[in-house]
Amino acid sequence: MRSFLARRGMKKGDLSKFIEEAVRWRVFDQTVAETKARNAGMPATDIDSAMDEALRAVRAGPRGTT
Repeated sequence: MRSFLARRGMKKGDLSKFIEEAVRWRVFDQTVAETKARNAGMPATDIDSAMDEALRAVRAGPRGTT
């Protein structure tokens, strides 16, 4: 792994950053797959409505907070 990173100009300390990013992508990928499986039988209109409602709630919320 270190030689792979070195060939791409990364340094020894970049290994943990690389692994952390890979883990984040893997967790994201699993979350997407689980969400798709959970919503497989749901009508598209219901999914669209839920997303619209969530967007409205986020946009209406207080700004500058996390």
